[in-house]
Amino acid sequence: MSAEPSTAAPPMSRREILEALSGLLLALFVAMLSATVVSTALPQIIGALHGTQSQYTWVVTATLLVSTATTPIWGKLADLYNKKTLVQAAIVIFTLGSLISGFAQDTAQLIAARAFQGLGMGGLQILVQIVIAAMISPRDRGRYFGILGGVMALATVGGPLLGGLIVDTSWLGWRWCFFVGVPFAAVAFVLLQKTLHLPVVRRPDARIDYWGATLIAVGVSTLLIWVTFVDKNFGWLSWQTAAMVGAGVAILALAVWVESRVAEPVVPLDVIARRNTALAIVASLAVGMAMFGGAVFLGQYFQIGRGYSPTEAGLLTIPMMVGVFAASTVAGRLTTKTGKVKGYIVAGTIVLTAGFAVLSTMDHATSLYLIGFGMFLVGAGVGMSMQNLVLVVQNSVPLREIGAASGAVTFFRSLGGTIGVSVLGAILANQVAANIASGLAKLGVPASKSGGAGGSLDVTSLPGPIQEIVRAAYGDATGHIFLVSAAIAIVGIIAALALKPVTLRDSLDLPADKDDDKGAAVKQAEPAGALSD
Repeated sequence: MSAEPSTAAPPMSRREILEALSGLLLALFVAMLSATVVSTALPQIIGALHGTQSQYTWVVTATLLVSTATTPIWGKLADLYNKKTLVQAAIVIFTLGSLISGFAQDTAQLIAARAFQGLGMGGLQILVQIVIAAMISPRDRGRYFGILGGVMALATVGGPLLGGLIVDTSWLGWRWCFFVGVPFAAVAFVLLQKTLHLPVVRRPDARIDYWGATLIAVGVSTLLIWVTFVDKNFGWLSWQTAAMVGAGVAILALAVWVESRVAEPVVPLDVIARRNTALAIVASLAVGMAMFGGAVFLGQYFQIGRGYSPTEAGLLTIPMMVGVFAASTVAGRLTTKTGKVKGYIVAGTIVLTAGFAVLSTMDHATSLYLIGFGMFLVGAGVGMSMQNLVLVVQNSVPLREIGAASGAVTFFRSLGGTIGVSVLGAILANQVAANIASGLAKLGVPASKSGGAGGSLDVTSLPGPIQEIVRAAYGDATGHIFLVSAAIAIVGIIAALALKPVTLRDSLDLPADKDDDKGAAVKQAEPAGALSD
């Protein structure tokens, strides 16, 4: 992109703002749908491609990892270049990734394609929030973040259901789980082209910290690869562990050094060092790790552990999504009405932890009513806390730093999710292997005659008695990962309690007397048509 001076844009009318919001929310819906549409279909997909439990985890982790690593880059680009162009570029990348995923011929290709898809997904997840922040003041933003939470809930509800229906429909097949988002993405692209008009601020001296972003991605990837294989391919106390952990920590330390030296850091240390931003990041890490890491395995639990079809597994996850929708909508409106946000975050993290505590009691025979209650609590906790944590950060920085600050908190939430999926996936895989070995030993069946029970997710191809052992192993092991999720979520409670209470401002930008660097950027004028009810 060539650097250009700031360019003015005609004021957006109320109708254009609402239409632009529709396009933004549709783009976010597509991104969220892509993450959840495979949740109930993955056991079928990995079974059809003859994959393993580790590959199951990496189909999810690859997307989250690339999305996480590129989120702060998208956020920084949004502070420097045309936000509309960036959103549309993310839509195009996401669409191409979806098409490539749909044509994958083995699990390696699918993981690579999902990683490319994550590049676009990371852009959509952060840019939608940034553009909304550039149009609507923090005080009014609460109710629209409530709507945003509702859209996320709809995508999360519709995704598993849609994925289940697709794989259960013989004339469609699992590949349509990836193709289905393409028309939605095309509509969002056209709608934004017609309606989104924002002022563009460009600086001739702008620089993107590609070194920092690369080091962060490589460091995190090294540690996640170690988590995936430790205790299975090599021991916790081994030269492999020392090499991978040492290299990962050293690379991340180098990344911090780079970020402290460059003029335009991809993760600005001065922004994330502020009290509320730092605490919101810690809480987001915990919420992301617990939420993504726990919820991604529910579809697997219902199908492999309980024997339900993909469609039935999708229906069984509805209580969680009802919790997200109800809590985000109500909390969003109350936040706008009162201007207060801390109480909802604290309550959300407590409810989230309680939900995981309930789910930690589950095994392969637990009542579905109890599981549904636990999922509802988890969803309600996420709905009250997740978007409000972003709102706290956006309320604490001037408009010119919205992209970097939003990118930072979203980056760490996604990082938490990536770590959660990988760590909890490794715990689940090890626990399942131990349970299967124990079950086979009780039957007197040697591991060599188990039909590959420990390495395949195609349970229906296994002999009857071994099928039962595998289902019980998965069902019983899932409770352990939710217990870990509950412990992680407690960190979120502590961080939320330590947040400094704030009142959401009514203006798009901080008042001039609170802006420390008045000449660093051109102020964007608050658009007319304030979107009041």
